[in-house]
Amino acid sequence: MRKLLAVGALAAAVSLPSAAQCVMCYRTAHAQNAARSRVLDIGIVLLGAPPTLILAGFIAFVFSKDKLTRDE
Repeated sequence: MRKLLAVGALAAAVSLPSAAQCVMCYRTAHAQNAARSRVLDIGIVLLGAPPTLILAGFIAFVFSKDKLTRDE
């Protein structure tokens, strides 16, 4: 359980710089007003959330199966 929490904490720490944008998104957001650029930022984060959650679920599944095989 501690390993899973450590992996989660590490993933959260690494994902903090993910607020950066690609050049095309940055220029599009810069050309718009502040409210629209915030909406674009939120959209980018929302599009990145499902793959991250799927990966986290897969890692949790692998760790749980590994623990079951060690107990046997």
